[in-house]
Amino acid sequence: MAGTKGKQSVRDMILSLALIGLMAGIIYIFIPHDDSEPPLKRVDYQVELLTARRAASYPVAAPEGLPKTWKATSVRYDGSEFDTWHLGFHAPDGQYVAIEQSTQKSAVFIDTASQGAEETKVTQRIGDQTWQRYTGGRYDALVLKSKGSTTVVTGTASFGQLAKMAGALKTS
Repeated sequence: MAGTKGKQSVRDMILSLALIGLMAGIIYIFIPHDDSEPPLKRVDYQVELLTARRAASYPVAAPEGLPKTWKATSVRYDGSEFDTWHLGFHAPDGQYVAIEQSTQKSAVFIDTASQGAEETKVTQRIGDQTWQRYTGGRYDALVLKSKGSTTVVTGTASFGQLAKMAGALKTS
């Protein structure tokens, strides 16, 4: 009799595990699940842009004339220490592009804004300005040093997309 009791316990445990697995499968099938990323919310940056342009000690840049497929996703201005302006975009190809400006020391600001990208010997003429290219593991960047401020157009996008953004920048 002792041998039969042990065999029943093992059999009951296996049946219980099978029932639990079956129920988990049914629950998985009938509960909706979406593995896609939620759509990014478009932000309106006009109020922050006007505030930054009034407060900053340099001409604050923002794009004009970009197609609606460029979606602004983040914006902030911090005038507490270095008059720092940030405007982030989701580009049409799904990549990230940001405009960063500050009065902080150029080398420090470029390193932070570009997430450690390194200066190359390549420059790029965009409009009437010459931008310096930086390449990095995570972000690439186009950098424009002006009197009193530095502008960095950076992100995961190609240099073509970064140049398109840099070309659309206006300061008034």
